[in-house]
Amino acid sequence: MATGSRVIRPRTSIWLSERKAPKRKAEQQPAGLDHVKIVAATVRLLDAEGLAGFSMRRLAAELEVTAMSVYWYVETKDQLLELALDAAMGEMSLPAGILGPVEGYEHLDVEGYEHLETGARDWRDQLRQIASEYRRLLVAHPWLSPLMGEYMNIGPNAMVFATAVQRVVRDSGLPASQVPGALALVFQFVYGFSTIEGRFAARSRAAGMSQDELFAETMAAIEGRPEFDESRALTEARGGDTVQEMRERDFTFALDCAIAGIEALRDGRDGND
Repeated sequence: MATGSRVIRPRTSIWLSERKAPKRKAEQQPAGLDHVKIVAATVRLLDAEGLAGFSMRRLAAELEVTAMSVYWYVETKDQLLELALDAAMGEMSLPAGILGPVEGYEHLDVEGYEHLETGARDWRDQLRQIASEYRRLLVAHPWLSPLMGEYMNIGPNAMVFATAVQRVVRDSGLPASQVPGALALVFQFVYGFSTIEGRFAARSRAAGMSQDELFAETMAAIEGRPEFDESRALTEARGGDTVQEMRERDFTFALDCAIAGIEALRDGRDGND
């Protein structure tokens, strides 16, 4: 696609290109440095400083090496962010009962993953577990949400996650043509809910306040403003003594609504029975 005189090329994925070996001989590389340590340090820095504060120089300082040493292992910052994205995706606890070999990643010992749980359960419980884990992940790592819009997110851990959610929703009994829509309903909801939740938490930290304090301050600011009457009434009706309690109620009920909708469509009901 061309914009003026500039040609913008689609961003490729590190998972679709051959991983290159370090550019220097082993004896020229910093002792103890490898892909695993570099990616782990990247995740730590992103958690602490966010995307805006992350740089290859800052990462090198964290690792106590030169910036060029990092480039021996990854060619670009984009590649490193994509690796960090997939590393974080591996933190979720998924229901192992639905997972066998993932096509294209048969070399992975899926059943040996620590983040997989054993025991077959009802698809509704499995879907609630996966959705809750996805929410927890996005809130714990606020930088994930924007990266998921920038990169293809097709690394090994991401594909294990994708396979798990697809198999769970298929187990609901929906026809294959409706599974993508059901997946979008549940996981786009979780993505949006969790992104806002994570941003509010970050804003609270930046203000040096707890989330409850920031919420109380906001509610006090709109007191007596008639344009907020309906929103204030709904907030009072939802219940919960803390922001976290309110969020838990909202998330649980919204997810229950989504599951009920999937069941209604599967059974051919229009929701008015």
